[in-house]
Amino acid sequence: MDLLKQLLDFVLHLQEHLHQLTQEYGKWVYGVLFLIIFCETGLVVTPFLPGDSLLFAVGALAADPASGLNVWIASWIIFVAAILGDTANYSIGKFAGEKLVAKFPAIIKQKHLDTTNEFFEKYGGKTIILARFVPIVRTFAPFVAGSGAMNYRKFMAFNVIGAFLWVVIIVPAGWFFGNIPVVKENFELVVVGIIVVSVLPMVYEIWKARRVKPREDATRREAERGEVE
Repeated sequence: MDLLKQLLDFVLHLQEHLHQLTQEYGKWVYGVLFLIIFCETGLVVTPFLPGDSLLFAVGALAADPASGLNVWIASWIIFVAAILGDTANYSIGKFAGEKLVAKFPAIIKQKHLDTTNEFFEKYGGKTIILARFVPIVRTFAPFVAGSGAMNYRKFMAFNVIGAFLWVVIIVPAGWFFGNIPVVKENFELVVVGIIVVSVLPMVYEIWKARRVKPREDATRREAERGEVE
C-alpha cells in the first residue's frame, strides 16, 4: 500500500520529483528516465509506470534553464528507451508469451490482452504506433505482436515511427505549455488530464466491443437456428 502511495505521489508530482532528481543526481537522471520508459514499454508487469505524463513533465522541466535537464539529450534517451523497450517486449511475447500468460494470469491480465487484440483487429500493424499514446495498450501491444508472430521488420518499422511521434509530440507540448502559469500551478490536474485523455481510446474500444458483441452473438444464434430448421 505504501508503494502504491509513493508511486501515485511520484506520478502526480512528476515535475517536482524530476527537478529534485536532477539537482541531486545530475546526469544520472537520464539513466532514471531510460529505466522508467524501458520498463513501462518493455515489461508487461509494469504498465502502471508513467509514460505520457512523464514525457510532458520532462519537456516542462527542460524549458527552465535552471533545471539542468537538456531537452535534446532527454528526448534521445526516451526515444532509444522506447524502441528498446518495445523490442524486448516483442521478444518476450515471441519466445515466452503463452507460458507467461498461463503462469501469471493475475499479472498479465486477459482483459488487457483482449483489449490490445481488439486494437490489432481494427488497426492492424498500425496498433504499434497508435498504442504509444494509450496507457496499458502501449505496454501490451508489442507483447501481443510477438505472441502473434508479427513480422519483425514490419514491427520494427512501426516501433521506430511510433517512438519518434510519441517523443516529438509530447515532449515539445510540455516545453511550450508546461510552464504557462495556470498549467504550472495546477500541474497535478494536468497530469490527471493527460492520463484520462490517453485512456479514452481504450475505454471507447471496450465500450464499443461490449455493445457489438451481444449483437454478433444474437446474429450467430439466429443463423444457427436457421441452419437447424
